[in-house]
Order: sequence, then C-alpha cells, then structure tokens
Amino acid sequence: MGLALRDAALQGAYPITALAIALASVLWVEIVRDLYHTLSHLWQPLYRLHVWHHKVFRRDLSVVSDTIYRQAHWYNDVPESLVMLVFSILPWGIVHTWEIAPQWTAGAGSLYTLTFLFGAIARGMGMPMVDELTDLTHRPGEFTSLPSKWFVNRPYHWRHHFDNQDAYFSGTLTLIDKLLGTALSLKNKRIAVTGASGTLGRALLTQLHLAEAKVTALTSSPKEISLHLSGEELPITTISWEIGKEAELIAQLDKIDILIINHGINVYGERDGDAIAKSYEINTFSTLRLIEAFYKTIKSDRDKIRKEIWVNTSEAEVNPALSPLYELSKRATGDIVTMSRLDAPCVIRKLILGPFKSKLNPVGVMSADWVAKQIVNLAKRDVRNIIVTINPLTYILFPIKEFCVANYFRLFSNPTNKH
Repeated sequence: MGLALRDAALQGAYPITALAIALASVLWVEIVRDLYHTLSHLWQPLYRLHVWHHKVFRRDLSVVSDTIYRQAHWYNDVPESLVMLVFSILPWGIVHTWEIAPQWTAGAGSLYTLTFLFGAIARGMGMPMVDELTDLTHRPGEFTSLPSKWFVNRPYHWRHHFDNQDAYFSGTLTLIDKLLGTALSLKNKRIAVTGASGTLGRALLTQLHLAEAKVTALTSSPKEISLHLSGEELPITTISWEIGKEAELIAQLDKIDILIINHGINVYGERDGDAIAKSYEINTFSTLRLIEAFYKTIKSDRDKIRKEIWVNTSEAEVNPALSPLYELSKRATGDIVTMSRLDAPCVIRKLILGPFKSKLNPVGVMSADWVAKQIVNLAKRDVRNIIVTINPLTYILFPIKEFCVANYFRLFSNPTNKH
C-alpha cells in the first residue's frame, strides 16, 4: 500500500517537474542572452559586433538601411543566439548529473533558442515578412502602451536605443535589468522635486544628482536651494511656487522628465475646519492638480516613454500615523493616484515611506538620506510601488490594498480617453 501511494505521488509530480525543468531551461537562456547583451556594452571586441544593431534604427524605429539591417543580424543576433545555444546545454548536464526526471524537458531551452537563431538567420538573409513576425520590439509606429514592468515591449526597448544605451539590456524579461539596476536610467533625466526645501526633498535632490540626473527644486521658499556635496555648496535650479497655482507651472513642467511630488503638511492632532481644509488642500488637491498639469505636457511618443510622476503618499495609506488628518488626506491622495494610474499617459510611481527624521517628524527613526538612497535604488529597478519602512506589515498590507483598490476602480469606473 505504501509503495503504491509513493508511486502515485511520483506520477502526480511528474508533469509539475517536467514543466519546472522546461521553464527553468528557458529562463536560463534568457538570462544568458541578457548577460551577453550587457557584456557587449562593456567589452570592446563584442561591442564592435553589437554596435551594428545600434546603427539600424531611427528614433521612430524605422530602418535606416535594409543592408545594414541584414548585416546587424549576422554580426549581432546570430552570434548571440549561438552563445545561447551553447549555454542551453547546461540544464541538460544538471538534470543528468542529479538524475532528475524527466530529463528530456531540459531541451526546452535549446528549442526556444533555435527559434531565435533561425529567425536571426532569416532576417539576415532578407526573407520577406520574417522581421514582422520575429522582431517585435523594433517595429515602427505609434506607441500604444507604456514601458512594461516585467516583459520587454517596444517602449521599454526604445529606451535602450534612444534614452541610454548603457541601460535597458533585457530582451524578453526585465529580470536582469532589475537585478543590475538598469531598468530605469536617471542619467541626464530632468527631475523636479516639490517640497525641495524639506529634509527629504534635499536628500532626494542629492541622491538624484549623484545618479547623474539634472535636478530642479520646486519650493514655496523664496531662497535658492543648494546641495552640500564634498564640502562644497552646489546651487541648483530653483523654482518658487504656491499651493493653488499649479497650472502656472506647466511651462516649466514641459521641460521636466520626472516630477516627484513630495510636499505635504502634518497638522498632528488638530481637527478643526481650518486643519481639515489645509490638510486636504496641500496633501491631496495640490497633488491632483500637479498630476493633471504634468499630463498636459505629455504630447509625443517620446514623452510617454521618458516622462514619469512619483508621488510620496506615505505608509499612512495602510497604517496609523498618529495624526488622523494626515492619514485621511494621504489615503485620499493614494486612492486618487491609484485611480489615475488606470488611464495615465505616463508611468506613475508611489513612494510609500515610513517615519524618517525631519523637521515635521523629529522622532522619525530612519535617516532621510538613507530613505532617499533606497528610493533611487528601487526606482532604477523599475519598482512602481516603492516601499521604504521599518514596519514589516506595510510590505504585506500595501500590495494587498493596492491590488484590491485598483481592481475595484477598474470594475466600477469608466476609462477615460482624456489624456
């Protein structure tokens, strides 16, 4: 009876094991491809072959020359596929050495690679229609979606060609870019930060500057903001603005790639009418008006791909902050941002931050500099909900809340074509 149960269990696990081996072998060759691509930008002998790929396309992804297009496949895509094919043998060796059955499914990676190899050869030979079927991330035409988070689509790969060639290396899955921190390049991005005179605002400006971004401070203070770097003062572009006059910033926002909405107010235990109005006006309605103003600056395919909004909504979205009006206004902001994301013409990231030490929160337990550094590191890995906190519950509760609220809005509200 025991042997029969064991055999039945083994038979039941057989298809699961087969699928796992097959998927692992495919994932492995994808990793090999992305690492080969990354190495092609770091090692000159390989770059001399890879650079042909970068000679092919105009900014609209149309082909400069059919001859160069074909040569690029012989010099870049075919060698890349051959390297993938060679390394696809490794899963075979592992399952054979460890006697993991069924061993034949380890060949899925090799078969998968052959589709790339044959496609590259066909494109190199100039066979008609093959490029339309096999070279999907390089098709010309208007972008109908935003850069994808987990799978490489046309907008995502466009950035490798025309945003920063030293980033966005992934070919199908964005895994390697996330691990390397190359899923979002901040280099030369024009980034504006509201609440720039505050502790976190200054820390964000510093970390973004160190990431080679071109930073702009948006502040209610009339003083020009400077960064303290290596014992020196570095003045940065400073724009003064007032709550309620967000629409007047459109001309300046038109020149900005990433808008970080970081300003806010905490009235602590107050609950009178003025405190309610002030909390919602600054924390919620001002944020909404800035988002709508920034949307108006998104006019082209390039804008859809390069422009982003980051909103500091705080972990008060899901946890108490010992300040009822702060919690209420921040939760309202978070929900509005979640709804806006459904039809947004650009990527919107949320910054869900725990208590950091600042003038508004002198008992905060985290350093603002450390928080800012984590925000930048996670953004480079294309994390759309950036959680930085010491509270482990936030990492559990926020994704659940965001999933439920987003799908509730998707089901019970109507999509808009306004943008």
